[in-house]
Amino acid sequence: MKTQPINLWGPRSVSYWLTTLVAVGIIFLGARFMLDPEAGAKGFGIPLAPVKAAVAYGWIKGIRDIFSGVVVLIFLISRQSRATAITFGAAAIIPISDCLSVLAVNGPEDLTHILIHGITAVYMMVVTAFLFKAKANR
Repeated sequence: MKTQPINLWGPRSVSYWLTTLVAVGIIFLGARFMLDPEAGAKGFGIPLAPVKAAVAYGWIKGIRDIFSGVVVLIFLISRQSRATAITFGAAAIIPISDCLSVLAVNGPEDLTHILIHGITAVYMMVVTAFLFKAKANR
């Protein structure tokens, strides 16, 4: 009789909680965009234009963030460290593109928002490295 390997990666792992922090945070940011697009856009770093565009912008950005967080949480909850690592690492393209978008629209003077998105991307890449090193099975 073959025994199933024990999954050691999970809530006792630092990488699990570092990833959870971003997944839950991005869900919160997505919900804020949907509930209050003006506040969400201000926090993002690109202000809103006409009201119709503001609502569309809020919903588009909001659902993207909520989906991103939910996908990562699904892999976290199911304790799949490798799937979490791949998904979380691929998702780093989002704050990278957000950083470049803020830079393109506002220029280098908007250092605060450039750094928020840039540091988020670096954080995600570092956590991804931890996730790949996590011991999922023994």
